[in-house]
Amino acid sequence: MGLWDKVRGEFIDIIEWLDDSRDTIVWRFPRYQNEIKMGAKLVVRESQTAVFVNEGQVADVFTPGTHTLQTQNLPILSTLKGWKYGFDSPWKAEVYFVNTRQFTDFKWGTQNPVMMRDAEFGMVRLRAFGAYSLRVVDPEKLLRELVGTDPQFRTEEVQEFLRQLIVGHLGSALAAAQVPVLDLAAQQLVIGQKLAGVLSEELSGYGVQIPKFIIENISLPPEVEEALDKRTSMGVLGNLDQYTKFQAANAMEDAANNQGGAGEGFGLGLGMAAGQRMAAAINQPSAAPPPAGPPPLPQQDQWFAGVNGTQAGPFDLNALAAQVRSGAIGRTTLVWKNGMAAWTPAEQVAELGSLFAAVPPPLPPQG
Repeated sequence: MGLWDKVRGEFIDIIEWLDDSRDTIVWRFPRYQNEIKMGAKLVVRESQTAVFVNEGQVADVFTPGTHTLQTQNLPILSTLKGWKYGFDSPWKAEVYFVNTRQFTDFKWGTQNPVMMRDAEFGMVRLRAFGAYSLRVVDPEKLLRELVGTDPQFRTEEVQEFLRQLIVGHLGSALAAAQVPVLDLAAQQLVIGQKLAGVLSEELSGYGVQIPKFIIENISLPPEVEEALDKRTSMGVLGNLDQYTKFQAANAMEDAANNQGGAGEGFGLGLGMAAGQRMAAAINQPSAAPPPAGPPPLPQQDQWFAGVNGTQAGPFDLNALAAQVRSGAIGRTTLVWKNGMAAWTPAEQVAELGSLFAAVPPPLPPQG
């Protein structure tokens, strides 16, 4: 090997990154003491962006494709290096490859319950967990704000920061949704979409966004869930008295079929006692549920009257009194109601005596 071949070996002529980690967001090309040769090939694959940094300052950015490095496609770096009239010698710069694909292995969850006010249950404590995806949309901002000089920036370095950010917004998102606790499952997709937008807006200053936010589950404290299970069970069983009778009848049938064995006499005594208790439970009248409000008003009697040879009515007592005051029904008018044997003059019905107390009898004939 000649001296020139040895010198050429110190120059970098191909710059590329093959990612096999699946969790690396930013990777710095390992230049060591080597220098980049002018005219070198830069290979930027799909879902990658290459960023050149000169002495800590972000310079040129390259999108997917194969690029031949010349002063023409390195305008910012050429200015920083002072290549006013072209430059063909090897040079040094840091090259960062930024992964712009979606990272879908992010998980989130609430360490402590989130408090919210529910219209049906009052103050409740909720826990939630799920997943989300992350994507770099502005490599320059990401390098300035989060990566710095880290040679390999991985998802685990931002996972806890993002989890805290999510939990900080979760309570306000659930409250703003104004969805009852029992209906949250039906609205998880909508709430997740809104949270993705809110988080992406807040993270825009770091050069990343949240394309997808998934709420996998929202749960209540165990004691509250147990109470809800009991309430659901009562709704499924329906009439508890009928269910108790059904259970008692099944138990009696099982006891009748369970014969033989060394303890037959003892079992028979227990079976008789159990049967008596079950029979008493079956024969006991069902207790009426407590009324939800005052009982209905008693039904008033319905009266009928014979006016001008035509049956009129039915009238309740108040309506009948109005007919008496108007003169449509008089003392001798025939009336009838359910339970009476026949039509009877109104003045002969004791229940209607009070209706004619204020009505004077007809005038006697004038002689």
